[in-house]
Amino acid sequence: MASSGEMVSQEAMSGIDKVVPSAAEAVGIIPDGATLAVGGFGISGIPAVLIDALVAAGTGDLEVISNNCGVDDWGLGRLLSARRISRMVASYVGENKEFARQYLSGELEVELTPQGTLAERMRAGGSGIPAFFTATGVGTQVAEGGLPWRYDASGAVMIASPPKEVRVFQTAAGPKEFVLENAIVADFGLVRAWKADRHGNLVFHKSARNFNPLAAACGRVTIAEVEELVEPGDLDPDGVHTPGIYVQHVVPLTPAQAKDKRIERRTVRPPQPEES
Repeated sequence: MASSGEMVSQEAMSGIDKVVPSAAEAVGIIPDGATLAVGGFGISGIPAVLIDALVAAGTGDLEVISNNCGVDDWGLGRLLSARRISRMVASYVGENKEFARQYLSGELEVELTPQGTLAERMRAGGSGIPAFFTATGVGTQVAEGGLPWRYDASGAVMIASPPKEVRVFQTAAGPKEFVLENAIVADFGLVRAWKADRHGNLVFHKSARNFNPLAAACGRVTIAEVEELVEPGDLDPDGVHTPGIYVQHVVPLTPAQAKDKRIERRTVRPPQPEES
């Protein structure tokens, strides 16, 4: 398997053509033990095809950074059910029963992070900012430490979060405490885009934009599955959400793959009686 320094092809480095013919080939460069930043929110905008390719490849012992872990039978939930994820950094876990079971039984290490903090940690990593101070979490276990990261089989806390640096800054409202948060840089970023050109410039569709630009930016090597591949020059430069400099590999989806999208929670209004 290629080393991290060999993962980016010469074509990708030159910026000429970053298209990879299949998801299986694209994820074949991801080794066991890699750290992945994965786009999506719930199951909106998740790179489901790349995730399925990882499941098929048998890649394991993964640390995954994502807003959540999908649902039990879709998205990252499939990797989780196959016992391929050893550690998860997330802000929300409420829709995945297997996630809760593995966490509480000591099979999975989980670093829960406030959602805005997680987004900023990923953005900072993609921007070359090593750390930042935020008011979120001051006065709680987020700053003071003690959040359970891993339980043992008996339910006792085996690994807890460490305390973080807290510093007082002068604000317009007076002195205020802020906690130091480290940026996130992942080995790989996996994202799903609505449109992309061969140079890797990406456009996301409405709410599917969510964490995708952040995951693309903070991955050292980013792989994007795209619903529609266009030629260079076809995208309006003002409409590009993620510039191609952040993306090394582009996987065009088939029409069937692009259409295969799930609804996390279907909510409908009961029929209303007709007015006379």
